[in-house]
Amino acid sequence: MNERIRELRKTLGLTLDKFGEILGMKKATLSLIENGKSSVTDRMIKLICNINWNGNFVNEEWLRTGTDKMFVELPPEDEVGIWVSQLIEERNNPLFDIILETMRTFNQLTPENQKIIASYCKQLLHNLKDKKES
Repeated sequence: MNERIRELRKTLGLTLDKFGEILGMKKATLSLIENGKSSVTDRMIKLICNINWNGNFVNEEWLRTGTDKMFVELPPEDEVGIWVSQLIEERNNPLFDIILETMRTFNQLTPENQKIIASYCKQLLHNLKDKKES
């Protein structure tokens, strides 16, 4: 598995420093793992597989055994779940507070006002899509 971690890092075009920074590890620790002098924990495996690497998610089966493809496409609901879990783990992230307060405020609105906000958001997304396509 250690060699697959190196392969993944190189496929992503990341240095030991940058890869370690993303994973919250020191370069030296990551080097020990890649060289087989330190073992990979289940926590690290889950962390690697739950990170959105430029639109790709690492296939846990590939990381553990080397079988199957390096990356998997996740259903949209799984991708959203990963984003939410990452956000919850980073409670000091101000975006967490903004999202939480947005949801709390939306739920305090009357059903009629919730429909208006939902309609506005739908139109906004439609306009953004049209702008992107033109």
